[in-house]
Amino acid sequence: MAASSLSSLLLPPLRLGCNGKAFSTHHQGITGIKAQWSKLETKASRDSETSKTLNLVNRRMAVGLICGVSGLFTGSMGVRGAGLPPEEKPRLCDVSCEKELENVPMVTTESGLQYKDIKVGEGPNPPVGFQVAANYVAMVPNGQIFDSSLEKGQLYIFRVGSGQVIKGLDEGILTMKAGGKRRLYIPGPLAFPKGLTSAPGRPRVAPSSPVVFDVSLEYIPGLEADEE
Repeated sequence: MAASSLSSLLLPPLRLGCNGKAFSTHHQGITGIKAQWSKLETKASRDSETSKTLNLVNRRMAVGLICGVSGLFTGSMGVRGAGLPPEEKPRLCDVSCEKELENVPMVTTESGLQYKDIKVGEGPNPPVGFQVAANYVAMVPNGQIFDSSLEKGQLYIFRVGSGQVIKGLDEGILTMKAGGKRRLYIPGPLAFPKGLTSAPGRPRVAPSSPVVFDVSLEYIPGLEADEE
């Protein structure tokens, strides 16, 4: 069977008269169908565009919701972090030690080095060139720590009086006794001539600026063994 046309499916067959009346009616019906079809196509196109728009809006809303939730959690964690007290760094002189140190007399040497003995040791003095094992906490004058053997978790071993450390530290340890603890107020010329660059969470040390070292002379390798 031959496929029927769109007009034959929608309209009954009409006989064409000589006066053209029937043809006119048929022609009007086809025109109406085309108009209806055009409207359907326009509506379908609009529905498609509306669907695309709604999908885009839904996606944007979903992304916004996810970002909002993540921002909420990030913000809450930031608030918690901001509420935490700063981490306490280990020191050789605690709060009670600081108070006692106020009453300890200051000693000033010819080089300009100053020091206060927190604790006088009972062991021997280190001879020049001998190795010493010490702990130290290095600070800028306002008390901020820029280096510390305590944080590294190991003793600092070096040959005292041999120029392996800054002049002020060399001089300060030479007059200590093993087992002693001392605060050194090191002037700029005896500190870091070139300064030290700042590290994350650490203050910068300007060239030839004064620094403060808390030092404990733990022992003198070899010397104490010989004495025993």
